[in-house]
Order: sequence, then C-alpha cells, then structure tokens
Amino acid sequence: MQKQKLIALFPEASFGAALNCIGIAQSLRALGAKPVFICHEHFQGLFAEYGFDEYPIPQVSPLSAAEHQHYWERFIERSIPYFDQTPLAQIDSYVAPAWEAIIDTAIEAEKPLQQLLTRLKPDVIVLDNVVLFPAIVNAGCPWVRMVSCAETELPDARVPPYLSGVLASDSEACARYTEQYLKAVKPAHERFSQFLASNGTPPCPPGQFLTDSPYLNLLLSPTPVRYEREQALDPQRYVYLDGCVRREAPYIVPHFPRHNDAPLIYLSFGSLGAADTGMMKRLIDTLSTLPYRFLVNVGAYRDMYTTVPDNVYLDSWFAQPAVLKECDLFIHHGGNNSFCEALYFGLPSVIIPYCWDGHDNAARAEETGVGRYLPRFADPLAALPAALEQLLADQAMQQRLQAFSERMQATRGTDLAAQAILAL
Repeated sequence: MQKQKLIALFPEASFGAALNCIGIAQSLRALGAKPVFICHEHFQGLFAEYGFDEYPIPQVSPLSAAEHQHYWERFIERSIPYFDQTPLAQIDSYVAPAWEAIIDTAIEAEKPLQQLLTRLKPDVIVLDNVVLFPAIVNAGCPWVRMVSCAETELPDARVPPYLSGVLASDSEACARYTEQYLKAVKPAHERFSQFLASNGTPPCPPGQFLTDSPYLNLLLSPTPVRYEREQALDPQRYVYLDGCVRREAPYIVPHFPRHNDAPLIYLSFGSLGAADTGMMKRLIDTLSTLPYRFLVNVGAYRDMYTTVPDNVYLDSWFAQPAVLKECDLFIHHGGNNSFCEALYFGLPSVIIPYCWDGHDNAARAEETGVGRYLPRFADPLAALPAALEQLLADQAMQQRLQAFSERMQATRGTDLAAQAILAL
C-alpha cells in the first residue's frame, strides 16, 4: 500500500495564518493525506479543535508559554498608540520593532524546530509566516511558502511596496516609502542575515525576511484584486488560490431587541485590533446610533464591555466564514483572510486598518471598487455612517461582488492548494 503522505503545516502564531492553514489541511485530509500542525505552545488547542494532531515547538527560554503570550500582548499594548499613524510613520514606530521581535522568535525556535522536523520526517512542509526558518529550508524535503498576507509581500516594479498602503501609480510615494523602510529595517535585516548564515542558509534580499520557495508558492490573492506584474510569476511555482476558506458549521444569528430586520453587519479587527479596547468602545458607541444589526468580535476582552447596545451582539470568537455567509457587509482591519473572505461571500468591505498589510488591502479595495478605505489617521468613525449607507445601497457593486463570489467558490482554493502540495 502507498504510504500516507505526512504534510506538516507551520503557521505563524496568528489566527489569520492558522485558520488559513486549517482550510488547506481540511482539503489535504479529504484527499487522503495526513496533515499535522507545528505550532507555538500558546497556540495549542486551536488545531486540535478541528481534529488535527499538534506538535508544539519546545521552549528553550526560561519563559513559560503563558509568559511568551504575555510578552506579545505587552508588545501589542505598547504599539496601540501607533495604530493611528500613517503607514509611513509606522515604519520607525511599529514595523522595524515588529521585525526585531519576529526575528527573536525565529532564532529561539530554530534548534527545537530542527529536532522536531528530524523526528517527524514530513513529506512536505507548508510555511505560512513572514520570516524564514533555516530548519525548514534544510529539512531535506520540499517546502511550500504560503503567502497569506497581501500580494504586495512579493515585490514587483508594478506592485506597491509591502505595508505601504500606497497605489502602484504613485511612484513618488512608493519611492519615499521604500527608501525609509530599507533604512529603518537594515539593522534587523543584518542581524537576520547573520542568523541565516550561521545555519547554512543564504540571506534574503534587502528589506525581506523570507525568500520564495524553489518548489511551490501559494497566494491567496483573488482575481478581482490581483495586480498586473511587470515580471509574471511562473505558474508552475506560483499558484493563485482565489481565496482559501475553511469549512465551518452553520451560524445561527441571535435575536436583536432593536433593528432585528435590518441589514446584518459583521465587525472584526482580529486579535491585534481587539486589544485596542478604547477604539472598539468608541466604535460600538457609533454603531449604537445606526439602523443596522452588528455582530462584533471583541477577542479576549469580552469582560471589558459592561453595557452593550440593543442592536449589537458581542462575542470573543466567531466562526467567521459561517457568520459572513449570513451578513450583508463586513467591517474589518484589512487582514488578508478577512479581505478574501469578504470577497468569497460577495460582501462589500469597510476597511479601517491599523498596521501591516491591512493598509495594502484597504488601498486595493478602494482602487478596485470592492470596498471603502477609512484610515484611522483621518477620523474613520465620522465617515463610517455614510460609507455603510453608500455600500449597502450600491446595487451595481453588489452584482459585481456576487459574480466574484460565484467564481471564487467554484475555484475552491483549499482544494487547489491541497492538490498542488500533494503534487510535490
């Protein structure tokens, strides 16, 4: 009998990457493979909920998993004041420090990851991260780069700089951002290059912390928002998935004491955005004045909301694909999973980004006519009521989004990814 293929998926410690990989793992399992998850200790339990084996990376530092989680929570809390800055200002205040912290995590994980991969002996490794791990490159099996951030993560002359939130047509803004970014991250890049060299791995290009896989690279970017590239990507090595949405049980919409027959809107800013409880409370105050129903994801901070408006339902966790299937519009931070899932279910987006590739997806949504970009540095709460009214009334946009949705759902990106991985 043919040996069952063992596919090790290693997403970064974020819900976007983790849930994206769960969708791929569901399709891999359906095709007869055995997908397993390598994870950071404080992410244990999430993958087991979907029926997958978990292999946490052993900690080599004296910090416990809870203390590691607290370290990242403190990092986010310290970063909240920078979420209202422009992407250009965030380079020095948030982006460069974030790269330093991410590199610390990669260095700490390297030896335990080498040992774990030697024990697992996977047939293929799928890496959904923003940073390279030499242990994966040197594991002796094919590895896959999963680009679950915005397509801007793969540089091209006709694609805006990663994390910039500018349009490709604005060459002056692109050049200004690139110059400042390369200068700010140079110390982190040099430190990371030394780490790679010490583990027999070539350095990444300037400003980058992850190289393309020589075997296979998977991109979430849906067709309606894909960029025209100056250098076309080789379709044998780069596969566009048109989104990648996991399967969830149906969601039962709760009863709302007020506006129970009004359009249903889902709001989620991811785990990072939920930490900004001051912004979330101001946002909920605005929602309470609007003639719609709102489902609001407040993450691990549910206990901080003592009063809730009658047209708002709060929870610490929603099975997002199941919820979006019931909604009319999605307010989010521009995370790539959220951006793709909005398109997958034919929903217009109102994007209020606070960091990272949320800026890129927000600008692209506005540019391609699939949503509105409300920058946090330009009073988004004042602009929100009119944006919601406009998008909900835009019949032409809704028809376009419905056509996009039908095409994406017919593509079945999770199956496409699983087939490409098994073809290795």
